[in-house]
Amino acid sequence: MKEFTKHILVTGGAGFIGSHVVRRLLINYPDYRVINFDRLTYAGNLQNLKDVDTAPNYVFVKGDITSQQDVNKVFSDYGITDVIHLAAESHVDRSISGPMDFVLANVVGTVQLLNVAREYWGDFQNNVFYHISTDEVYGSLGDQGLFEETTAYDPRSPYSASKASSDHFVRAYHHTYGLPIRISNCSNNYGSHQFPEKLIPLIINNIVQQKELPVYGDGKNIRDWLWVEDHAHAIDVIFHTGKNGETYNIGGLNEWTNIDLVRRLCTILDDKLNRPSGMNEQLIRFVTDRAGHDRRYAIDASKLTQELGWSPSIRFEEGLEKTVDWYLANTDWVKHITSGDYTKYYEQQYALRKS
Repeated sequence: MKEFTKHILVTGGAGFIGSHVVRRLLINYPDYRVINFDRLTYAGNLQNLKDVDTAPNYVFVKGDITSQQDVNKVFSDYGITDVIHLAAESHVDRSISGPMDFVLANVVGTVQLLNVAREYWGDFQNNVFYHISTDEVYGSLGDQGLFEETTAYDPRSPYSASKASSDHFVRAYHHTYGLPIRISNCSNNYGSHQFPEKLIPLIINNIVQQKELPVYGDGKNIRDWLWVEDHAHAIDVIFHTGKNGETYNIGGLNEWTNIDLVRRLCTILDDKLNRPSGMNEQLIRFVTDRAGHDRRYAIDASKLTQELGWSPSIRFEEGLEKTVDWYLANTDWVKHITSGDYTKYYEQQYALRKS
C-alpha cells in the first residue's frame, strides 16, 4: 500500500466549496490521502466529484460531525493527520426558520471535531486544524470600510451567530490546549456545483425555466463575490503556509448590489438563450426583505495577499460567464439535486466505481 505523507480529513467535501477543495488536493498533492467526510444532506452530492473519485488517494466516508462515534472512527480508521473543516449548514433563510439545525451542525459539530482531534493527535506534531468560516460573523458594513481580521464580531442571523460561535471555540482550543489551528473568513462564493437555493444558481435556474426572479427588499444589499476556485486556492495556501493560530480574510474584490447582479445575469442569459433583449428582466419581482438582512459585506484580503501571496485570479464578469455556462451545460445535475432523489443513486455509483 502506498505510504501517504498526510491523511487529510475534509469535512463537507461533497458540498459546493468542499468538492472544489477536495479536487484541488487530489490533483495537486498525490502524496496526500484525502478523506471526504460528509453526511450527504440536501447540499452534499458525490456527483460533484465524479471526475476524480477513482483517484488512488481519495476516500469517501459517510458520517456526521456531530457524532462522536463517527468522528472517532474516521480518525482511527484513516490515521487523520490534518482537518480542513468545511461542513456546515450555511443558508441564512434556513437558519431563520430552523436555528437549532445550525447550532447542532455548526457549533456542536465543530466542537466534536475539536475534541477528537485534540485527543487523537496528542502532542500536535505537524498537525493542522483548519476551520473555514464566513464574513457574516462581522455583521453589516455601512457605505464605507472593509472587514479586517481585527473587526469585532457582530453576527445578525442564527447562521452567522452559529459560525461566530464555532470560530470562538476553534480559537479557544488553540489558546487553552495548544491545538494548531488556522481560520479563514470568506465572502460570498460563486461558481459550479452550488446548490440552487443560493442567489446566483437560483436566478440562473429560474431564468432558464422562465420563473419569477425574487429579489429581497430594494435589491441594494451589497455583497463581495469570490470565485470558488480562487477560494479553494486560498484554502490550499493558508493550509500549507499560514501561521499557527492566525485568521485570514478571503475576498474577491467584487462588490455588487443584488439587483445589479440579477440584471447582469438576465442580460447574459438573454444572449445565451437567444431571447429578446430585456425579456428576462421582466421576471424580476421585489419581495419582502429577509429578517435582519445585512446591508453590505466587503472583505479586506490584504493580509492574505501580503503575507502569503494569494490574490483573485479572475474578474467577476468572466467568472459569472463561466458559471452560467456550467449551469446551462449541466441541467441534469440541477434537476437531480433539486429533486432530492440523487443521494442513494450517486452513493451506489461511487461504490461501483471504487470496486
